[in-house]
Amino acid sequence: MSETLRIAFVYDVIYPWVKGGVEKRIYELARRLIKRHDVHIYGYKLWDGEDEIEREGIVYHGTIRPQKIYSNGRRSIFPPILHALKLIPLFKNEKFDVIDCQASPYFPAYSSKAGATFGDSKLVITWHEFWGKYWLNYLEKLGIFGQVVERGLFDLTDNHVVVSLKTKRDLYDAGLRKNIFIVPNGIDFERIQKVKKADLESDIIFVGRLIKEKNVSLLLNAVKVIKREIPDVRILIIGDGPERKVLENLSKRLGISGNVQFLGFLESHDNVIACMKASKVFAFPSLREGFGIVVLEANASGLPVVTVNYNMNASSDLIIKGKNGFVSELDEKDFAEKILTALENRRKMKNAAINIASKYDWEEIVRKLEKYYKVNLDF
Repeated sequence: MSETLRIAFVYDVIYPWVKGGVEKRIYELARRLIKRHDVHIYGYKLWDGEDEIEREGIVYHGTIRPQKIYSNGRRSIFPPILHALKLIPLFKNEKFDVIDCQASPYFPAYSSKAGATFGDSKLVITWHEFWGKYWLNYLEKLGIFGQVVERGLFDLTDNHVVVSLKTKRDLYDAGLRKNIFIVPNGIDFERIQKVKKADLESDIIFVGRLIKEKNVSLLLNAVKVIKREIPDVRILIIGDGPERKVLENLSKRLGISGNVQFLGFLESHDNVIACMKASKVFAFPSLREGFGIVVLEANASGLPVVTVNYNMNASSDLIIKGKNGFVSELDEKDFAEKILTALENRRKMKNAAINIASKYDWEEIVRKLEKYYKVNLDF
């Protein structure tokens, strides 16, 4: 693509001030797109100083400075609304070729539609997951409001991008039959290959935020089963969150606290990769994943992955049975058996896992996104 585009990515929280999967995706795409395009990111103002700053050639636009991003373990509802309202006057002063708005937290997508109308821009909505009926589990009766707001995004544009096949299926089943294009998440494959393994070795490793949806309790219960076969099995849990104390207490009750080490959150991503490389199997029992970048990072580190079969876990689609991992049922014995099988076969699965992960290098993902902009949006 030779033509230079002005591209705006819209979300609420921004990397590196908040380090999550969606934030990292936007950053990795942006820092590669700036080689050929003019790239802007709109989100909460999480930095000091001017509302508009430039870093690494990317222009960041801050809207509001939220007091709390989370409330009672859930994303607060009012900051996204205020953020969406602030976006409207900002978009009046800017013209973009493409406004690529992340579907969640929904309200900014409506502002992005207004911005696309003001500037005669092409609006793209990028879906990381589709909640649908899950809203009723999440907010009970108030979940109906969430369903309506989410479903309203179908009518804002004909241009929809998804990060996984699962989300594409979910949207199709919900009635979105427009142009849905898959642009998956990626990994910095070459950088991962350069990281050396840590001194701290383990048999099984988990990396993720310690919240209920990550389902780490299943792993701990499986470890009790595994311990019968491997009494000195070593488990490393990297991450922090509201469930950490609960999980630490559970490991004591199960009699496996001597086998499990909670490292907490590691500031350096290279240190996380180093710990993966010093382990043997990556366990990922998460119940809700829009994609699962960490699964590919584990594969790129040479580890087979054991995840679970659950309707909201898109990471299971990344697994080719026996090649780069296994998919378990939601049962501690089956999860334990799959981990034991992965431990036994990890050496012969290593090369396949690395080769599969190499196809998701961010450079490949950026080329796919640029092609989408060019072909589907007629640039």
